[in-house]
Formats: sequence, structure tokens, C-alpha cells
Amino acid sequence: MVLTPDAVRLHDHVALVTGAAVGIGRATALALAAFGADLALCDRDADDLATCAAEVEAMGRRVRTSVLDVRDGAQVRTWLTDVGESFGRVDTLVNNAGGGFHASFLDVNDKGQDALVRENFTSVTNCVRAAVPLMPAPGGAIVNVTSIEAHRAGPGFAVYSAMKAAVTSLTQSLALELGSRHIRVNCVAPDVIPTPGIGDVPVRTPLPRAGDVDDVAAAVVYLANPSLSGFVTGTVLHVDGGNGAAGGWHRQDDGSYTT
Repeated sequence: MVLTPDAVRLHDHVALVTGAAVGIGRATALALAAFGADLALCDRDADDLATCAAEVEAMGRRVRTSVLDVRDGAQVRTWLTDVGESFGRVDTLVNNAGGGFHASFLDVNDKGQDALVRENFTSVTNCVRAAVPLMPAPGGAIVNVTSIEAHRAGPGFAVYSAMKAAVTSLTQSLALELGSRHIRVNCVAPDVIPTPGIGDVPVRTPLPRAGDVDDVAAAVVYLANPSLSGFVTGTVLHVDGGNGAAGGWHRQDDGSYTT
């Protein structure tokens, strides 16, 4: 196949994005819409979700929204039933919803740990189980938004980091289990990206600029697009300005590196 600009358009493509109201989720929804996809969006924030949906509609794309908690399997199944009735199929699932809080591991109680597991892992399994039956045979893509913390120590975020690592492992296993259906399963692993939920957190990277939500959205579009990544599955795409490669090295103000 000769790759052309028109070939990468997502014509007749239906994408689901969780946590779509703000930040990475909103940027991803708008990027997919810009490439021609119709969108099914969910979030717990009704007002910002409606604003995102209006932006998608202004781009000439169809959009359905649902205010729900992806940690609740029953709510997810009801949502996907509605998506199936509205669009008839799901081509891409973007598991973006998630979150955490800073606390010493010993200070995280049972309730807090359960919340982190459900927010960052159970939400993903809920959506995958409900979405895969709606993916056309053969075809489909699942993109899980994880974190650079899945691949390095995360003091103060131990359970959050562990759950992101669990999603990475799940992604690799699902790539094998769903490969016979031609469903590709990949991860996008950002470094800290300034969003409304995080604020402005200074991050030094080998690249001389900070990352933003559009950097992550571009990576998701690549992995969702069968014309661009049709032979890519079971992988992790780092969106971290090179911090994954830097490992334990830290960039100083003068551009040099120290351990």
C-alpha cells in the first residue's frame, strides 16, 4: 500500500475515548475527530464533557456522550450497548481515564488502594470486555494510556505506578489473545503532562521543551490508525521527551547530565 494523506483519514471510523472531558482525553477526542472519526465520549464531568462534544460536532463529526464511572462495569456495559445501537460498531477504544494521588505507600489505606486499582486497572478491563464484541471482524485497535511511572520507580505513587505496569502487562497479553481477530493492542506512556488535574509540574527532559496533551494525542492517533500502525501491536510508545531513555540520569540547567 502506498501511504498517501487521504489514506490516513479515519473515514467511517468510530472511536471511544474515556476520561474525555479535559486534558489528554479531550485532546485525543479532537485529534481523532480532525482525522475524520466519529466519537463516543465518556467522563464523570458533565459540563466539560458537553463542551468537548460541542467542539467535535463543530468539526462535522458525529458524537455521543455519556456521564458515567468507568470503574463500574454495569455502567460501562450500558454505555457500550448505547454506542452499538447508535454507531453499529467500535473501531478504536482509547482507555484514557485514570488518576492517582501522592502519598507514602504506608499511608495508603485499604479504601485508597482499592480506589487506585479500580481507577487505573479495573476501568480498563471493564471497557475492553464491553468494547471488543462491537469491533468489526477482522479489525480494531485498543490504545491504553499508561504512564512513564509504569517503567520506573514511583515513590509516593507506588500503587498507581503498579497499576500502570499492570495495564502494560495486560496490553501485551491482550495483543496475543486478540491478535487472531486482527485487533491491535498498544500503550501510550507519557511522562508528566500538565493538565487541569495535575497543574504545571516542571519536568526536565532531553528535549529542550515540555510535553503537552497534543503530543500524547498524536501518539494515540498513530496507534489507532490502521494505515499508519497496522502491523504494530503489543508495544509501548513512550511520550516522555526521552526521559525513558535517560533512566536515572537527570538533565541540569546547563544541559549536562548527572546521575
